[in-house]
Amino acid sequence: MLVIVAPGQGAQSPGFLGPWLELPHFEDRLRWLSACAGLDLVHYGTEADAEAIRDTAVAQPLLVAAGLVSALEIFPHPSDAFHVIGAAAGHSVGEITAAAGTGVISAEQAMVLVRERGRAMADAAALKPTGMTAVLGGEPDEVLASLDRHGLTAANNNGAGQVVAAGTLEQLEAFKADPPAKARLIPLSVAGAFHTEHMAPAVETLGRYARAVSVHDPRAPLISNRDGEVVQTGRNVLERIVTQVSNPVRWDLCMQAMADLGVTGVIEVPPAGTLTGLIKRSLPGVETVALKTPADLDAARDLVARHGSASPMDSSPTWRMLVAKTKGHVRVSDAPVGTHLTPGTAVATLVTSRDEHPVVAEHGGTVVEWLVEDGDPVSPGQPIIRLHPEGVHS
Repeated sequence: MLVIVAPGQGAQSPGFLGPWLELPHFEDRLRWLSACAGLDLVHYGTEADAEAIRDTAVAQPLLVAAGLVSALEIFPHPSDAFHVIGAAAGHSVGEITAAAGTGVISAEQAMVLVRERGRAMADAAALKPTGMTAVLGGEPDEVLASLDRHGLTAANNNGAGQVVAAGTLEQLEAFKADPPAKARLIPLSVAGAFHTEHMAPAVETLGRYARAVSVHDPRAPLISNRDGEVVQTGRNVLERIVTQVSNPVRWDLCMQAMADLGVTGVIEVPPAGTLTGLIKRSLPGVETVALKTPADLDAARDLVARHGSASPMDSSPTWRMLVAKTKGHVRVSDAPVGTHLTPGTAVATLVTSRDEHPVVAEHGGTVVEWLVEDGDPVSPGQPIIRLHPEGVHS
């Protein structure tokens, strides 16, 4: 079984996208996502120095765009991926990459969301001097007890003997002076204490944006940072992405979930190397490819050919959305969740200033979710109801 993983902030390095721009269309795609993010990601990925790309508001969009555009070099037709990917996961902001890659949100939605995530986290980090320190080695229980003693949070539990401590700079200095036995401390070049209570203002900001984002259920199993669970609904994925900002990343549990699913091969999208390194140490025997430059593409495609197999969701029918064709107010029918609709059934009526238009389920299906209430105003293209083509999806 093949898993695709996307790294989080801190994996970037100056010029890491330089070799990729030599590929046809790569720069054009990156410039399109730059327009969505409101940043020159071509510049930041090729010419900017380490300090510039350390900025949270820059690093996060850069990472998501790099992962999405490079994945298209493995799967030129994105739908092809769902025939071979068994699961996907992302570390921290990499979860947005994974969400877009599995079809929960579009690439354009991902860039807007990560743009606002980066800004909100940078603003939260500016409120108080905070930081993060990697803790390598040591007895796990002793490391966690030491963090608790100094008031720090285990913001990342990455497995393979690696925990990331986060808190105020004063707390981190005290921790440095009194480290756990047999542990090595490495201060990280990040702007603040991510995935801790210090990011609470960012959660509130992102929550407001998320309520306006339309989602689809993932087309391949998506493993959550929160607890390693496989998330099956788009709305739950988005909720977890929002709250993840102030909660620890449990990459150790993500890797355990991969093992439980039967992973045999893992590809990490750029800037690659961090997650495949952890997987090699925690899941011996799993074959990995760190997609660092285009020179790694042949190895990645070979891994796909040898380890790829359809996810359990692949054979399931896709959801169907019925949308408003024009502006008006919607009058819903008496069709509760679970109702099976025969082809041609009118499930709602769109009332405009001039006339009325039926909203018809031309192919039938089962009502999964009403996305509007009776009397709601709707805009052209706004989803009204979600149907499953072949019965209730459990």
